[in-house]
Amino acid sequence: MLSLLTIATTTVVGLMVGVELAVAVVLNRIVLRLPAGASIAARADSARMLGGVMPFWYVGSLLLTVALTAFTWGTAAATGVVLAAALLAISVVMSVVFLVPINNRSAAWTAESHPADWREQYRKWDRLHYLRVAIIVVAFVLVVAAVTAQ
Repeated sequence: MLSLLTIATTTVVGLMVGVELAVAVVLNRIVLRLPAGASIAARADSARMLGGVMPFWYVGSLLLTVALTAFTWGTAAATGVVLAAALLAISVVMSVVFLVPINNRSAAWTAESHPADWREQYRKWDRLHYLRVAIIVVAFVLVVAAVTAQ
């Protein structure tokens, strides 16, 4: 059971980190350089699509890590997994409090109907997203280090 949980946790968290890193480092930088209408349309579509998937992925990653904590409790791996779970919990709270409100607003923007400060709002979301990505990367490294140390 522990082997399956370890594989599931590292896979789910790792894939989430990969997607979020790609969004931060590649996708959003490209989209922000597009002409205004295309940039707004692309980010709005991304906000709707990823906004529907990522909450489940973040919470799922957290729940798997919490389960892994329970299964590794009392072992050398537990400390790393507990820290990873705490970081993932921080990323969920950070998402709900800071990123989701911007994401929800931007999901409804169009080339014809958007606020004057749309680029600044996207840049704020991006800065917060970079921080969130750093947090989940550290969480992933902790999970991998913990499960390979068993």
